[in-house]
Amino acid sequence: MRLAKFMEKLQDFKLLPLFVIISMVIGIAVGKIYGISNFELTPPIDASIAIFQGTYTFSLANTLALGVVIGLFLMMYPAMTNIKFEDLGRAVKSPKQLFVVLFFNFAIAPFWMLLLANWFLEPGSDFHTGLVLYGLAPCIAMVIIFTFLSFGNTAMAIVLVALNSILQMILIPVYAKWLLGEVSFDVWLVAESVMLYLGLPLVAGFFTRRWGVKKYGEEGFKKVKTYLDSLSIIGLLFTLIVMFALKGDLIVAEPGIILKLAIPMTLFFWSVFIVVYLVGWKLGFNYQDATAVAFNSTGRDFEIAIAIAITAFNPTVALATVVGPLIEVPVMLVLVWFARATKQKLFGETPATA
Repeated sequence: MRLAKFMEKLQDFKLLPLFVIISMVIGIAVGKIYGISNFELTPPIDASIAIFQGTYTFSLANTLALGVVIGLFLMMYPAMTNIKFEDLGRAVKSPKQLFVVLFFNFAIAPFWMLLLANWFLEPGSDFHTGLVLYGLAPCIAMVIIFTFLSFGNTAMAIVLVALNSILQMILIPVYAKWLLGEVSFDVWLVAESVMLYLGLPLVAGFFTRRWGVKKYGEEGFKKVKTYLDSLSIIGLLFTLIVMFALKGDLIVAEPGIILKLAIPMTLFFWSVFIVVYLVGWKLGFNYQDATAVAFNSTGRDFEIAIAIAITAFNPTVALATVVGPLIEVPVMLVLVWFARATKQKLFGETPATA
């Protein structure tokens, strides 16, 4: 009974901001106590591959990198248990939604981030380079959980993420060279990220749903889903703790760095989301599709940005990309609240409740 009440509280969206703040404070405290910024950052993809190859070496940095992978899986997996494969088929046959996302992700977002970087940071500086790099690639993981939390079309979000992933492999090296000069980029980073952050939870969610519906029936499985949905919130909070732990000591010692990057990044996320959200509304999308399209056009792929920064640039550029998700995740959670709050006014639907 206590577990059920705890799970219910986790899904209370009114309490989520409190849980998020507590998680951020815990992460900052852990980073401050252990001085984690002094450790060399291991990209989560590299740490995960090392385990499969049998070359994994235990270290604080490696462990934290795996924490990101574990947290993202816990976030994504419950959302995937909602997916019916016929929904994926319907999402593929939505040309307007697909066009809006591709247009904003590849024709608008990289150049809008470049413009914001030019306005707020010194062109050519390491932070400027890091910010531009952060804006290049659309997100291939967390946008699904933000869509899920806002009661958007999760199946469409998955289709959009898959399409974004394919185009990233082709376009990101071109954009990186165009906007930043000669940059070393391994296209397999995108493929590995897709398999780890999208493929693994999708397969696990598919078989969980198949087993659950067969064992309990459609209605009975909904009760199981209550616990799974709470697991998604736990994954989100755990990921926040790990992310803020990575740079907790830096946040305390030099908050000005966070603020310097927070202003252009926050403007980017808010402006892109609102514009795309309103475009969806104007084009006659329902709330679920408009939300999926808006989040998929707004979120950035921090994993790819960090990996490129570490392999092709100096540590200060990498720092800007690591700080990125510390700003992005809280802002995107506010946008989840914004979407849910405007649902009735814009789309004539009752605001969703957890």
